[in-house]
Amino acid sequence: MKNFLSDKAKSIEPYTPGEQPKDKKYIKLNTNESPYPPSPNVKKVITESSFDDLRLYPDPNVSDLKKEISKLYNIKENNIFIGNGSDEILAFSFMAFFNRGDKVYYPNITYSFYSVYSSLFDLNEQKIPLKDDFTIDINNYKNLDSGIFIANPNAPTGLLLSLKEIEEILINNKDNIVIIDEAYIDFGGESAYKLIDKYCNLLVIQTFSKSRALAGMRLGFAIGDENLIQGLKNIKYSFNSYTINRLSILAAIEAIKDKKYFEESVNKIINTRERMKIQLKELDFKVLDSKSNFLFISHKNMFAEKLYLKLRDNGILVRYFKSNIIDNYIRVTIGTDEEMDAFIKKLKEILKS
Repeated sequence: MKNFLSDKAKSIEPYTPGEQPKDKKYIKLNTNESPYPPSPNVKKVITESSFDDLRLYPDPNVSDLKKEISKLYNIKENNIFIGNGSDEILAFSFMAFFNRGDKVYYPNITYSFYSVYSSLFDLNEQKIPLKDDFTIDINNYKNLDSGIFIANPNAPTGLLLSLKEIEEILINNKDNIVIIDEAYIDFGGESAYKLIDKYCNLLVIQTFSKSRALAGMRLGFAIGDENLIQGLKNIKYSFNSYTINRLSILAAIEAIKDKKYFEESVNKIINTRERMKIQLKELDFKVLDSKSNFLFISHKNMFAEKLYLKLRDNGILVRYFKSNIIDNYIRVTIGTDEEMDAFIKKLKEILKS
């Protein structure tokens, strides 16, 4: 039988998402989803939405949602791009701001989709090593010769660069685009969107999946100079005019409007995270100082893969990355207090045995 796949489809190593098993009910601490549901207002607006409207295409410009983001961040609508999840916007960015064969810089330990996109779009990835403590040395990002991607907080470490450090990278790369992927910024960081008026080479990408609990709706947005936003639009309209569906738009608008619910949910996750740091350290875990909705941990007496498998056998899913440097760490999403208490209890049993 003839193989109809292109050379690219045959050779590329795709991104591996967190497992979603169906064999039994698990405590899911492996995909960085919110442990809490979206705002009740989201449910209300979807329930009351017009079924008949689904026969119509959605607004390709996503104008109503742009207005809400504009008000939330006090920025112009022309500085906003809406995408089908932040992953889509990242993919568009690799196409919009780089030519085939260009270098693209990012940390050697970061969101693994960056490497996938570099391969998919025939770019020359340049991985910059983290320091021994997994932090980013911003001196390694000064005066480079091409564009930069930085996840802040970084994944899977959860470690954060300050706004001052981000600005120093921008100052020293005036001729290069700097893309800051802020999927987890609401859990302890200061967004770089505040710098877009000062730096035309800055693009900030965020998502509704984490802090606004809309992972199932697939929504993300970018904030940046109008020229950068136009570049993203050019790619989008050459790919698919209608990437955002009607129900997702309604849900996102209500999620933004309900500031009180958003703040309460985020604060609950932060408080649980900080409590877990203390308890895990008491169990002799090395715990990185995450500012995200997950923790990156390692135990001195049990290898990470073994711990991951034992937890899985006991009905708790965490994320294990079988790759160099981080293969003795597991990433643990912050769940509800009840879920995290069950996680700690099971850890104690496993370590004792």
